[in-house]
Amino acid sequence: MQSLLEMRNLTVELPTPGGWVRPVNDASLSLAAGEALGLVGESGSGKTMLSLALMGLLPRGARISGQVWFAEPNGTRDGIDHEKRAAESRGQRDLIALDAPARAALRGRALSMIFQEPMTSLNPVMRVGAQVAEAVRVRDASLPRQQVARSVLEAFERARIPDPELRARQFPHQLSGGLRQRVMIAMAVAGGPHLLIADEPTTALDVTVQEQILELLATLRSELGLALLFITHDLAVVARVAQRIAVLYAGRVVEVGPASEILARPRHPYTQGLLRASPRMKREILEPIPGAVPRLDALPPGCAFAPRCPQVRAECEEAVPRLRRAGPEHLARCILVPEAAP
Repeated sequence: MQSLLEMRNLTVELPTPGGWVRPVNDASLSLAAGEALGLVGESGSGKTMLSLALMGLLPRGARISGQVWFAEPNGTRDGIDHEKRAAESRGQRDLIALDAPARAALRGRALSMIFQEPMTSLNPVMRVGAQVAEAVRVRDASLPRQQVARSVLEAFERARIPDPELRARQFPHQLSGGLRQRVMIAMAVAGGPHLLIADEPTTALDVTVQEQILELLATLRSELGLALLFITHDLAVVARVAQRIAVLYAGRVVEVGPASEILARPRHPYTQGLLRASPRMKREILEPIPGAVPRLDALPPGCAFAPRCPQVRAECEEAVPRLRRAGPEHLARCILVPEAAP
């Protein structure tokens, strides 16, 4: 299956008083059309910064390197080197190489994002229907007003918002947290994107509403053929949504593979720690991971997880481990993983 998104050695650097830091460090991932990939890690692991890099929404002054090939239909064919020509012959463009106007033209129409906190993402003094209308016009600015209004109601209905005509006339503060999140989803899919990035979409919602939002995202992915990049710190949630899982720690991908395999047989000690710390249905004592994610300006010289790892070896502190093959589609960045045959 052809990749919709193929990320190669993506690195994001941010300036700080102490020098440059890398919240995303040499990350390589792929996402096929219609596939759901879960991006998992603690706060500060680089999940949100990676998504902002994909959207072209990094803070001012940030530096970005690597390649992000995106299979946007009707991509330009102005290749320079052989790799670029080959990728673009498959309908792909390197998002990192695009200028700001070209990146802005893709947002909402080709790739879209549901942000973490809808109350701060929605305009508080603008009716939610008008905000979704802006997303509709991203797809086609020439649409007449009546067609835009119909498309807004269709987006509300697609997001399972009850009484869409009434809700479209309301302001964000008049809606519950669950309805605000549904408005964000309606806005995200209104432009007809190929890739939907959901950044912690169930945070601060009660369990019942969480379940409804997860079911809605699964339904939309199936109905619209969306690829979904689902960002979360909750392995129990990602198990419901994703076909594959990528685990981030201190900006690096430390494990990636099929969701069923990673949840049943995690190979990296960090992933194992996340699972031990995750609540389950059976009664048991949770085991938190000791310590905290290291500061990006004070990373250890070798494996970033070494100071917290119960299985640390002297070799762990010598160099950053490479990703090792733990199975046919399973990779883990740990020297304790025996290399499997390709």
